[in-house]
Amino acid sequence: MNLTLYKKEWKSNWILWVIFAAVLTVYACMIVAMFDPKMGDSLKMMADSMPEIFAAFGMADVGQTLLEFISGYLYGILLTAFPAVYIILLSNKLVARYIDNGSMAYLLAVPEKRTKMIRTQVIYSITSLLALQIYIVAVLLIYSQIMFSGELEITAFLRINVGLFGLWMMIGGICFFFSSVFNDTKWASGCSTAFVVYAILVQMISQVGDKFENIKYATPMTLFQVDGLAAGDGSAWVGCLVMYLIGIVFYVTAVQVFARRDLPL
Repeated sequence: MNLTLYKKEWKSNWILWVIFAAVLTVYACMIVAMFDPKMGDSLKMMADSMPEIFAAFGMADVGQTLLEFISGYLYGILLTAFPAVYIILLSNKLVARYIDNGSMAYLLAVPEKRTKMIRTQVIYSITSLLALQIYIVAVLLIYSQIMFSGELEITAFLRINVGLFGLWMMIGGICFFFSSVFNDTKWASGCSTAFVVYAILVQMISQVGDKFENIKYATPMTLFQVDGLAAGDGSAWVGCLVMYLIGIVFYVTAVQVFARRDLPL
C-alpha cells in the first residue's frame, strides 16, 4: 500500500471516526447502565404491550443475563445501523468524492500504480472499521466490568463481535464497490444508502411476526445470528464466514473495476 496516502486518510477522516465512536460510546454505556435483572418482568410487560415494535428492533426477548440484555438492545439494531451510516460516508469519501471533485487526478499523478492507490483505500476502510470495533468492544468490556463485575460472559461476547465485524465487512465491501463504480457521489452514496436501508428494513419486518418470517432470506443481514454466535452454533459460524467472504469479494471486485475503468480526470 501507499503509506503516505494511508496516513493522509487517517488525518482526513479522524473527526468522522471520533464522532461515530463517541455516539456509540454513549449508547453502549447507557445500555449497560440500564441492565437490572429485577427489571426483566417490567421490560417483558412493555414488550408484550408493543410486540411488533420491540420485535422489529430485535428486542422482543431481552433475557435475564447481561450478555442477553446487551445483545438484544445493542446488537439488534444500534451496532448495525449507526456503523452502516459511518461506512456509507467513509466509502464515499475514499473514492467517489475524489473523482467527483477532481482530486483523483492528483492522487494518480504520483509514480504509483492505480491498483496500489485503490488497495490503500481498501486497507484504510477495513482498518478503520477494525479500530472502531476494537474500541467499542473495549468500552463494553471495561464498563460492564465496572458496573457489573463478572456478569458478562466474555467468550460468548467476543464470538458475537467476530460476527459483527463480518457484518461490517460485508456492508463495507458493498458500499466501497459502489463508490468505486460511480463518478458521482450522489449515485455512490445513493446506491449504498438504498442497499443499507433495504437490508435493515427487510430484517426488521421479518422479525415482526411469523407471517413475515420468510422474507428474512431476502436480506443478507440474516447472516448475522447474534444468539447463534453467543451459543457457538455451527450454522451461525457459517453465516459469519459468508459475510466475510461477501465483504472480501466486493472489496476485491472494487479494486479490479477501479483499475480497469476510464476515469473523467
